[in-house]
Amino acid sequence: MDKKYEYGTDENRALLKRETENLLGFGHRFPAPGGGSAWLDNEGNPDPSHGIQTWITCRMAHVYSLGTLLGHPGSEELVDAAVEGLLGHLHDDANGGWYPEITWDGKPAPDKICYAHAFVILAGTSATLIGRPKGPELLEKALDAYNKHFWDDEIGLAVDTWNTEFTKLDPYRGLNANMHTTEAFLAVADVTGDEEYRRRAGRIIDHVVDWAANNEWRIPEHFNEDWQPDLDCNRDKPDDQFKPFGATPGHGIEWSRLITQYALSSDRDDAGRKALVDAAEHLFNRALEDAWNRDGTIGLAYTTDWDGNPVVTDRMHWTLAEAVNASATLAKVTGKQEYKDWYARFWQYIDEYLVDHEKGSWFHQLDKDNHVLTTVWPGKSDLYHATQATLIPLLDPAVSVAPALKASLAAKEA
Repeated sequence: MDKKYEYGTDENRALLKRETENLLGFGHRFPAPGGGSAWLDNEGNPDPSHGIQTWITCRMAHVYSLGTLLGHPGSEELVDAAVEGLLGHLHDDANGGWYPEITWDGKPAPDKICYAHAFVILAGTSATLIGRPKGPELLEKALDAYNKHFWDDEIGLAVDTWNTEFTKLDPYRGLNANMHTTEAFLAVADVTGDEEYRRRAGRIIDHVVDWAANNEWRIPEHFNEDWQPDLDCNRDKPDDQFKPFGATPGHGIEWSRLITQYALSSDRDDAGRKALVDAAEHLFNRALEDAWNRDGTIGLAYTTDWDGNPVVTDRMHWTLAEAVNASATLAKVTGKQEYKDWYARFWQYIDEYLVDHEKGSWFHQLDKDNHVLTTVWPGKSDLYHATQATLIPLLDPAVSVAPALKASLAAKEA
């Protein structure tokens, strides 16, 4: 194995640094007219056909907040451009909250979606952390809307989708939105010191661990309004962009890192923390047993059925980014060589198949033979997953990425 892929080597740290700069350099053209982020095409140019999407805008605000901390030129202005859109035409001033997206000429899409609002919180925490003038306003509005409409304190989970006016709640419940809510809540706790949000993240995690432990560590993704798993959801549309049928191994991997982060930062006793890290290891290992190299070619299948058989065999870039984050985190926390070995495999795969060494950024979707596809993720929409994968392996696994990066840089200067 080339040392540049190996966990903890100087060569790997150099690779991570190069990739961070590659990614940050690729995204500079994202600002849309009036603020917000365009969806980027294969060369990093705005693709107006995808509109101005709230979640993409939030991700770019977060990424260039990381860029600001790193001293990447132009990052502060890019954060401000994203925040301008979030406080401007992406925000529904009449009904509160955020539209999922608006068209290039300003027409809003219907509904209010938890997934997008979780990312608004993340953008608000990052912009606040780096001292952008509108960051605190964005975070305050995001938490207000989220707490009012999405957080169900009785059960300790988030609901998913309202109509535009917040008068009718869809019966669907989903874990994807709750996963990014967990990420956002941990960031709020780390940035503001409000530990209530960490406790909320723990409540979500307890549900997820329980569901997974009772389903051979394959996490149910879709639920009805009573939070009963709907294991047949989208069986007829297995590659749905946000609600694919079956288990999503990449989410099992992503949850494993978030669960570990929570375990390390929570006020639970040693036994409670150990149980959570054990659960994280189960999720990580189940995902790879089910999906890695299962269909005769290298890579991680997007989805499996409930027996662990691959269904959608496409390779999504975000699953490898999260695999890097989780393997590095588990390597650091457990000290086990197996996670270091996985980390090296993942980075070799990323470098050989996902990084676009010609035009920049990462290809977002490949087929099972690792040829570029555009059916679910055309172009290179944003930089969120890939950029975090170049930073999280170097940072404190108990702390959200932006405050962990800030602390790491401050320690180096001290």
